[in-house]
Amino acid sequence: MDMHRAFLAIALSFLIMLGYDYLFMRPARQAALEQQTVEQQAAERKADGQQVGEPVGVSRQEPQATSSQGESPSSTTSRTQVVNREAELLAEAREIVVDTPLYSAVINEYGGGIKSFLLKDFKREVTEGSPPMQLVKTTVPSELPLLFSLDNGEGQILPLYRAEQDRVVVKENERRVTLKMTADYSKNISIIRTMTFDSDSYMIEQSYQVINYGEDQYQIFPAISLTNRPFAEKNTASRYMFSGPVAFISDQLHEVKGDKLEDGDKILNGNVQWAAYEDNYFLCSIIPLQGMNNTVTMHLAGESVRSLVSAGLKSIGPGETVEYNYSVFFGPKKFTLLKAADENLSKVINFGWFDLIAKPMLWLLNFFHAFLGNYGLAVILLTVVIKLSFWPIAQKGMKSMKNMQKLQPKVAKLKEKFKDDPQRMNQEMMSLYKSYKVNPLGGCLPMFLQIPFFFALYKVLLMSIELRHAPFMLWINDLSAPDRLWVGFDIPFLHGIPVLTLLMGLSMYFQQKMTPTTADPAQAKIMQMLPVIFTFMFLNFASGLVLYWFVNNLLSMLQQYLINRQTKTASA
Repeated sequence: MDMHRAFLAIALSFLIMLGYDYLFMRPARQAALEQQTVEQQAAERKADGQQVGEPVGVSRQEPQATSSQGESPSSTTSRTQVVNREAELLAEAREIVVDTPLYSAVINEYGGGIKSFLLKDFKREVTEGSPPMQLVKTTVPSELPLLFSLDNGEGQILPLYRAEQDRVVVKENERRVTLKMTADYSKNISIIRTMTFDSDSYMIEQSYQVINYGEDQYQIFPAISLTNRPFAEKNTASRYMFSGPVAFISDQLHEVKGDKLEDGDKILNGNVQWAAYEDNYFLCSIIPLQGMNNTVTMHLAGESVRSLVSAGLKSIGPGETVEYNYSVFFGPKKFTLLKAADENLSKVINFGWFDLIAKPMLWLLNFFHAFLGNYGLAVILLTVVIKLSFWPIAQKGMKSMKNMQKLQPKVAKLKEKFKDDPQRMNQEMMSLYKSYKVNPLGGCLPMFLQIPFFFALYKVLLMSIELRHAPFMLWINDLSAPDRLWVGFDIPFLHGIPVLTLLMGLSMYFQQKMTPTTADPAQAKIMQMLPVIFTFMFLNFASGLVLYWFVNNLLSMLQQYLINRQTKTASA
């Protein structure tokens, strides 16, 4: 048992470090590749011998003989026409402001993309005076999210959507406020776009009515694109979590890592329930309401990722109208909000292997917060609940360790007696443990059982929007970030004193002193290093996780104290 405890403790620390690297650091290295966005992709221009409807002002030119510079005069003229027409449309386009209690958005009439989307209830930084969180990181019209096209996103010129008003205000408790926009997509094709807003939801309903006013049949290839760049600068939390394009197709979640897109576009087919771009706290998503035969194409271009949701090729006859409907969610990844918006959208909150443990933890955190009003106190109460759940098992383990300590004189005699026969010595020791009903591994079980809960809570604290910028007390103003007490000057590497982490290390040291040990002096020295190792490991962990481990240590010390007192009373 002496060697068992020493090697178990060392193995446990390495297991946590290796698990931490595998589960959080490795995805972080990959996530750095994923923080990118998409540019325009090529698609079919001809189908069944007919052209896709073209934007007004652009005419297709047949190839001409090239000039001495290698470019045909007609192609030069055509490109000049495109540039001139684009400039005209840009000059005509207005910026339509949509203001609700939850967000403020700006829609560019040229293309109809979302130019700005500010979340009023979420700041960019935890510091005082920080501006609201911005989900759109570009102002280039062709790179804005929510561009609808009839040529699978390949058009040279975006259509001009003329809105019925230049400002939409959604007041408290107001529902289904609409904005209507109309675009002449080509000479005979028009699009009527209707957007519907609610005061208490981040969900926006969109419908696109495509009308053929001509006398000929047209081939259209409807698609809507979602182009995004990283929502925020990298921080402690975002380094360890997936960030990038994601889709839920045929009841399966697809998180597409950056290295996959570097090799080429990622094409996903099936029942497209939604496509999105996410980081650990925020989400921009498209939910096609006719998703059975849709295709999602993800494309990487520099720092941009473009997800194109295509509805497939369709013919539209003279005088015919077809309609395409989408729901859009731009907002925080809060489980209750996502589930209320769309049941499948809540699947974006994915805790991986620890999902079965992490989601009940998140529910309990929110439940306790509803009564306590402080997520730090909620973490403490959650720790107490977890500790009480394992109290009987831990009790048996600690008693087993105490009994093992009492048997050490007998164990020492056996070691001395059978020092030249290791096999016989092990047999006699097992017989001794059996006689006294002692399990030599009984003290290890509680430690192993805590590991899944440790990682599950780690995921919860990093991924849950509830913990972002959530204050606890005193210097701890963000439970999702490492704790640092500012002392008036910068401390290299640490940038402040990790008070809570140091307290956690001290609690682990005193807990170790109270715990019965059967180790020899050499092994005891190894054990004494564990509080130091854990303290360094926890330096950059979320302060909420450190708080959990610190309180857990205090409760373990209390339990050990009660067992020691009980044993002492029984002996007397």
